[in-house]
Amino acid sequence: MKDIHWISSSKADLMEFPATARAEAGYQLHLIQTGEEPSDWKPMQAVGAGVREIRVRQASGAFRIVYVASLENAIYVLHAFQKKTRKTSQTDIKLAAQRYKLIGGQS
Repeated sequence: MKDIHWISSSKADLMEFPATARAEAGYQLHLIQTGEEPSDWKPMQAVGAGVREIRVRQASGAFRIVYVASLENAIYVLHAFQKKTRKTSQTDIKLAAQRYKLIGGQS
């Protein structure tokens, strides 16, 4: 099973999700740890190569976890946030990209 490495405030940000969204995010990350695909994800090439976004939809809103699992033998969670608009904000993309560079990723 792959370890999860939380970059910067990503874990604290995820812990701010409502309980049901937090539980779903944890389950989706567990799937990745065991080599499976999350149930709802998309590539985030604007952040960097191999970066993906888990999409969690709840009655309380839309939540996202940006991660990369293709480096070494670990999952790196770059960013976790509540999505407020239809399109992911440039602020969230830039923050995830900065954190991706911190772990040695190349955009």
